[in-house]
Amino acid sequence: MPRKTGAFDELMALREGPLPASGEVTISGADPLFASPFRIGSTLADALAARAVAANDLWELRTGRRQKIAVDVRAAAATALGGEDMTLVRGADGEYRPAPLSPAVEHMVSLTQPWPTADDRWFLPHFNLPHLERRVLDVLRCEPTPASVRDAVATWKADDLEEAIAAADACGGVVRTPEEWSAHPQSAYLAARPVVEITKIGDSAPESPPGGEHATEPLSGVRVLDLTRILAGPTAALSLAEHGADVLMVNAPRLPQVPPFVRDTSHGKRSTYLDYTAVDEAARLRELVGGADVFVEGYRPQRMEAHGFGPEELAELRPGLVYVSVNCFGSGGPFGHRAGWDQVAQAVTGACVIQGNAADDGRPQLTPVYLCDFLTGFLAGYGAMLALARRAREGGSYRVQVSLCQSSMLVQRQGLIDDFAEAPGRLTTGEFERYAVIEENTVYGDLKSLGPVIRMSETPPRWSSPTPRLGSSPAEWLER
Repeated sequence: MPRKTGAFDELMALREGPLPASGEVTISGADPLFASPFRIGSTLADALAARAVAANDLWELRTGRRQKIAVDVRAAAATALGGEDMTLVRGADGEYRPAPLSPAVEHMVSLTQPWPTADDRWFLPHFNLPHLERRVLDVLRCEPTPASVRDAVATWKADDLEEAIAAADACGGVVRTPEEWSAHPQSAYLAARPVVEITKIGDSAPESPPGGEHATEPLSGVRVLDLTRILAGPTAALSLAEHGADVLMVNAPRLPQVPPFVRDTSHGKRSTYLDYTAVDEAARLRELVGGADVFVEGYRPQRMEAHGFGPEELAELRPGLVYVSVNCFGSGGPFGHRAGWDQVAQAVTGACVIQGNAADDGRPQLTPVYLCDFLTGFLAGYGAMLALARRAREGGSYRVQVSLCQSSMLVQRQGLIDDFAEAPGRLTTGEFERYAVIEENTVYGDLKSLGPVIRMSETPPRWSSPTPRLGSSPAEWLER
C-alpha cells in the first residue's frame, strides 16, 4: 500500500503559521526496525519532528531564533520498545543487561490477545491491572489462564461480549477489519476530527513563556501536572520534561502501577503523592493547578469531571491553563465514554487484522511494540506545545485531546511496507549507545536507557534528573 500522506505534513497543518523553512527539519533512515507491515519508525519520527518544531516555535518566541532539528527513523522506532532491550540494568559484575520482563507484564501479555468467538470472529479482552482483570474475569466467568480465557471467549458472540465488557467498566474490543472499522460510527466520528484536537475553552490575557529570553530550554519554567499512568499519558508528560518543563507526577499510594512502565516514562520528572478523592489532598491539588501551565490526565472519560477536575472547572481556577486528555476512543462518539488500552485500539481499528494478514499467521496479531501508546504520547506533547504557543500569542485556556484509536488510524494512513521479514527488532549496540543515558543509584538500580532521540542544534532534549521513586517529592512547584 503506498503512503497516501505524510504524518509530518498532516501535523504541520494543525500548526498556525508558516511551514518550517527548508533545511530546518531532517528526517533520515528508513523502516523497518520491527517485523511489521506498518511504517512504525517513519510515523514516530514524523511525530517527534513535529514535536520538535512546536518546541522550536516556543524557543523562537523566547529568543527570536530557530534551531536545526534531526530525527533518525530507526531510533524513533526504538522509542516504542519502552523498556525491554532499551532499558539496561547494571549487574553485580558491572555489566549492563536488558531489564527482565516483569512477571505481571508477561501474565498480561499472555491473556491480552485476540481469541476466537462463537460467531467465527475475534475478540481481545484486556487484563492489565488487578481490578480491571477481575472485571473481565467476572464477565467471562473463567480463570486467568490462556486456555480458560480462550474457552470462555469461544462461548460468546463478539458484539455481545464487547457490550458486556463495556457494561462492566472493563476493557476489550471486537477485532475488526479496516473496512469494518471504517463503517463504524466511532470511526466516522474520529475521521471527521484532527488527530490532535485543540479547543479554546476560556479567555485570558496572553502569557509570555516563563523565564523570557534568559531561559535555557524551550519549556524552561513551564509547570506541568502529570495525572497519568501507563505509557501514553506518562509519555505525553515526558515529552514536555525533555524540553525543560518542571513535571510533577501526581499519584496516590493506593493506585496500582506497573513498575517497569513507571521506570521508563518518569525520567526528568518529580513524583508526589496526592489522592484527589480526599478533601484536603484535593484542595492541595487545586492549589498546584493555580500555579500550573499544563494539566495532563489519562483517566477514564469523565472521571476527572466527577471529582471537580474537569477542563472547564480548572480553566476557571487557572485562566490560561492547557488541559491535555489522553484516552482510547477519542473526544466523543458512541464509544467515547469507554476506557481502553493500546491493544484494544489496535484490535478495533483493524491494525491486528493487517498485522496478522501480513505475517500470514491465520489469525489477528498485535504489533511487536506498543505503537499507539508512544505515538499518542508524542502527539499529546505536540498539542500541548501548540496550545502554549497560542496562549503566548493570543491568550486563552485550551483543551488538547488525543486518543489511541486516532493514532492507529494515523499509522494506517501512512500505507504499508512489504519487506519486513528480516527486520532486526532492535537497534545495533552502536545505535543504542549513540542515544544512551546512564542514571545511577535509582530505586530501580543503575540504568542505561535509550534517551531522547530528537536532536536540536541549541537545546537538545534531555532528562534533567533520574527517574524518581514514587512519592519522593513534596507537593510543590520548583522556583521558576
